[in-house]
Amino acid sequence: MKNKIQAKFKELFGEGGELFMSSGRINLIGEHTDYNGGYVFPGAINYGIMAQIKLNGTDKVKVFSIDFNEYVEFALKEEDKPKQSWACYVFGVCRETLKRGGKVAGFDAVFAGDVPLGAGLSSSAALESVFAFAINELNGNGIEKFELAKIGQSTEHNYCGVKCGIMDQFASVFGKEGALMRLNCKTGEYKYFPFHPKGYKLVLIDSCVKHELASSAYNKRRESCERAAKAIRENHPDVDFLSDAKRVWLDEVRDKISEEDFIRAEYVIGEVQRVLDVCDALERDDYETVGEMMYQTHFGLSRLYEVSCEELDFLNKLARKYDVTGSRVMGGGFGGCTINLVKEELYDGFIKAAKEQFAAKFGHEPKVYDVVISDGARKLQ
Repeated sequence: MKNKIQAKFKELFGEGGELFMSSGRINLIGEHTDYNGGYVFPGAINYGIMAQIKLNGTDKVKVFSIDFNEYVEFALKEEDKPKQSWACYVFGVCRETLKRGGKVAGFDAVFAGDVPLGAGLSSSAALESVFAFAINELNGNGIEKFELAKIGQSTEHNYCGVKCGIMDQFASVFGKEGALMRLNCKTGEYKYFPFHPKGYKLVLIDSCVKHELASSAYNKRRESCERAAKAIRENHPDVDFLSDAKRVWLDEVRDKISEEDFIRAEYVIGEVQRVLDVCDALERDDYETVGEMMYQTHFGLSRLYEVSCEELDFLNKLARKYDVTGSRVMGGGFGGCTINLVKEELYDGFIKAAKEQFAAKFGHEPKVYDVVISDGARKLQ
C-alpha cells in the first residue's frame, strides 16, 4: 500500500510529502449503548487508511483515491463541495477544521486503504481521522485530539448525511497498540485498558449479508429506549439517559411501558453493566469472563434487542459448539460480522467449520479477518 501511494504521488505531484495513517476499529462490547449515554469499548485495528500529503501553496485541495482510481480538485468554500461521495469526507474535514478556527492551506494528497468495506470496521472514520490529523499537523493548528474526533463526526453529520455517534472517530484518533478504550458517551471521559490476550486470537467472521430494515429498525429501537427512560425519569429525575437507570427502576415502570420497550431497555441496562464487568476482567487477565460477557451480549442483541439475523445466530451457535471463548454480533446488527475470541489451538478447526458449514447452509462462504489492536491516527516515520 505504501509503495503504491508513493509511486502515484510522485507521478501526480512530484517529490516530497509526508505519510500519515489512521485505523479502522472494532468494538469488543457495548453495542447500542452510545445513543443511550452508556459505555462503548472500542480499539483501533491493523487495517487502516494511509495518505501522503504535501502543502501546495495554493487555496486548492488536489486529492487522488487509489481505491476509487479517481482524482478530485476543490476549493475550500461551502459551495465547492465535490460530487464524489468519497471526496465529501476530505472536503468535510477541511470545512469542519475551518469552522473551528483552524487553518487549512491547499494540499496535494494520495490515499489508499485496506479496511474491508461493508464489514462494519469504520473505513469512513479512518478516512476522516487521517485527514483531520494530517491537516492539524501540517498547518500547526494545535487542535486537541478529542476535537479531531468531533471534526470527523461533524463531517458525517454535515457533509455525508450520517447522524453517527462519536465512537468510530474516537477509536480511530485515540487508538493505542495493545489497549482497548472505555468511552463514556455521555461525559466523553475515557480510560485505556490492557488487551494482550496471549494464547488467543481475535477474529471477525463476516456473513457478507446486510438486511434492508436496518435504518428504520434502528430508529424504532432508539425511540423505545427514550420512552423507557422517560418513564423511569418520572420516579428518578436524575435519569438523563437509559444508561443512568438501575435495573430495579425499570421493573418499577413495567406496567407503564409496552413489553417491547421493556425488553429493549432491559438489554441496554444489562449491556452497560457488561462493559464494566469486561473492564474488571481485563485488569486481571481473565479472558474467560470477557468471552462469557460477549456471549451474553449476543443473546441480548438477538432475543431482547432483536437486531441479529439467522446468519449471525448460526455463527454464534457454531462458536459455542467449537468451544470459542467469546462470540457476538458486532455493530448495529441485521448482518455484518461476528467478533470472536478464540484460543489459538482451536482457531484452525473453528475457521474451517465456519466456512464449510456456513457455505453449506447459506450458499456462500463468510469472509475472515484476523484483527490485532493497533495504534490510531499518527504520522509515519
